[in-house]
Amino acid sequence: MSNWKTPAVLSSEITPQEVYLRRREFMRISAWAALGATLPGSLFAGEKLSGVVRTPYQLSDPLTPLEDITHYNNYYEFGTDKESPGKTAGSLKTRPWTVAVEGEVHKPKVWDIETLLKLAPLEERVYRLRCVEAWSMVIPWVGFPLAELIKRAEPTGNAKFVEFTTLNDPQQMPGVGSPVLDWPYREGLRLDEAMHPLTLLAVGLYGEVLPNQNGAPIRLVVPWKYGFKSAKSIVRIRLLEQMPQTSWMKAGPSEYGFYSNVNPEVDHPRWSQAKERRIGDFFKRPTLLFNGYAPQVAQLYAGMDLQKFF
Repeated sequence: MSNWKTPAVLSSEITPQEVYLRRREFMRISAWAALGATLPGSLFAGEKLSGVVRTPYQLSDPLTPLEDITHYNNYYEFGTDKESPGKTAGSLKTRPWTVAVEGEVHKPKVWDIETLLKLAPLEERVYRLRCVEAWSMVIPWVGFPLAELIKRAEPTGNAKFVEFTTLNDPQQMPGVGSPVLDWPYREGLRLDEAMHPLTLLAVGLYGEVLPNQNGAPIRLVVPWKYGFKSAKSIVRIRLLEQMPQTSWMKAGPSEYGFYSNVNPEVDHPRWSQAKERRIGDFFKRPTLLFNGYAPQVAQLYAGMDLQKFF
């Protein structure tokens, strides 16, 4: 039985935001909104996104509070601990912003973020996010299918993979330059994974503009894979014939494979993946194969050895 349900209204409308926002967060958002009013055409975290449509991609799981989503983050460009991105990502300037789509395509193009926001109807989708450190969240993302952008580029017959490159700017990102990774951050998907209806380009959450620490202004969300696959602050999307080497594959090939599907039977070399702790919960829960999205995506990996192709 499917665990999707279509609500009568958006979850962002039926869940009062003030329940989730602490006073200082509310004041910060209000300040940004006031500044945004003086800068026509700019969007800032905390501003409502208009024209968001309801979709069947909703979960019955309780939503993770916005305070936790925006203050417990993996974003190494702004620090390797979970709290630093929320403190330091204010230095990121998200306008102007462009995303180049290139490689094995008939119609390469550099897209302005404002044009991308109008590329397809913005949808609210409530997805689980499972991180490799065995913690998870339930987030109401706002975005549009990555397939909408790829189709407009018209992939050639040689295109088999998609590589994502994120912003690499030491002046804006205090973590860039640290030896933890080889910058810029790169991730990749197989083309059929990228074209899957669940794969989302997110521009917001909780009905509002995506906060900097969550990957503004545009990020990938692939809900059946570990969170590090969902590249943040994307500046280039390149279609390739050969599998790209991703940042974490290069940093630790024995620990991080290309596929990175959530799989309780494949442990990280330094910890088990059999259970996870939902942020806000005390007890752990069993990890679900493909993060609970097996009915939608298992066919992508039919016949593959998921121990080998981890």
